[in-house]
Amino acid sequence: MERLIIKGGNQLHGEVDCSGAKNAGLPILASTILLDGVAKIGNLPHLQDITTMLELLNSMGSHINFDENGYIEINSSNIDLPEARYELVKTMRASILVMGPLVAKYGKAKISQPGGCDIGSRPIDFHLSGLEKMGAEIKSDSKYIYLKADKLKPIEFEFPKISVTGTENLMMAAVFTKGKTTLKNCAKEPEVVELANFLNKCGASIHGAGESTIEITGVDSLGSVEWDVLFDRIEAGTYLVAGAITNGHITVKKIEPKTIQVLTNKLIEMGVHVSYGENWVEADATSSEITCVDIGTEPFPGFPTDMQAQFMALNTIATGSCTIEETVFENRFQHVSQLRKMGADIVLSKNKAFVKGVPNLVGSEVKASDLRASASLVLAGLVGKNRTQIDNIYHIDRGYECIEEKLNKLGADIIREPVVY
Repeated sequence: MERLIIKGGNQLHGEVDCSGAKNAGLPILASTILLDGVAKIGNLPHLQDITTMLELLNSMGSHINFDENGYIEINSSNIDLPEARYELVKTMRASILVMGPLVAKYGKAKISQPGGCDIGSRPIDFHLSGLEKMGAEIKSDSKYIYLKADKLKPIEFEFPKISVTGTENLMMAAVFTKGKTTLKNCAKEPEVVELANFLNKCGASIHGAGESTIEITGVDSLGSVEWDVLFDRIEAGTYLVAGAITNGHITVKKIEPKTIQVLTNKLIEMGVHVSYGENWVEADATSSEITCVDIGTEPFPGFPTDMQAQFMALNTIATGSCTIEETVFENRFQHVSQLRKMGADIVLSKNKAFVKGVPNLVGSEVKASDLRASASLVLAGLVGKNRTQIDNIYHIDRGYECIEEKLNKLGADIIREPVVY
């Protein structure tokens, strides 16, 4: 076990490169199960969740090699154990993404019930009902889901509620169906578009990704591909908030500005000066008085739930008051109690948080409860007086590559140390 120790009060200045997106890399890795050739994938972030997915593929029979240029070569053409084991899946909900590809390619799958961050109910009913409509026989017990299908058939399916992983799973499941599958009320996230583009380069026929309706026309096989994963819009947003919360001046490079426009618009509304280039975004808060702003989370292109905690941290030290409404997950305010330890003025009422800005936060001993809550505590620690200690940081390592190293290069004072019992 490790923890972060942060000495707050430093203004952050400089440039930081954005890492590859975990939420794009994971479904792409899962989709390599569908290929008859080799996938050569670059720009994957060095994160625990990526490592877990690679371990999962390897446990099923995929052959994985790392080349000297940082690319990972994956050959999943002869998987001999279509099973996602409990000890791997329990730590990462995205493991459920292997379900669709396994049934599509091998006609069967044994998948452990999904784990991951405890941020609320994230049922996989949509995945299962879609696969069942496609012809899969499904059974389950307390630990595993068992799927079997001689051949999946094309369907028309409307998601009762927008689901990113549901959209991705059924899109992958439909790649080999004989005919056209139509998915409605689909997630529009850039990561969904990235997966569709990846599969199309392998030979799939997917149209409409990024829109509400996606159409998949089945093909016979998918071939080899080389692909670089897109950059992480949530990481980019987190570093821009780090600049704003410290009244600093940060440039995030290797990011497509339009993918984070909803975030930069909020920063502008709060008083931060924002400028853009082809592949960079700059946030200058050195002469800004940051003011509170209301936030409501929504599926893309709305405000992402994965940035709610970070913007709450920023609002805690801003002028005025605001309301933050969480509409995606019902248990995503676990960071509130920890921010209160640091002096934040936050009142909860069901799915709303009422935040009143305070002049300063005070360093404290806090515990991370989930991935994005971890990020909010790091941001609060950057401005907290004295010393902030963050425990349970394994959460943050699931989604941020070398976060303390990147922030320290910008002027932060963060050390990582082992917990000694």
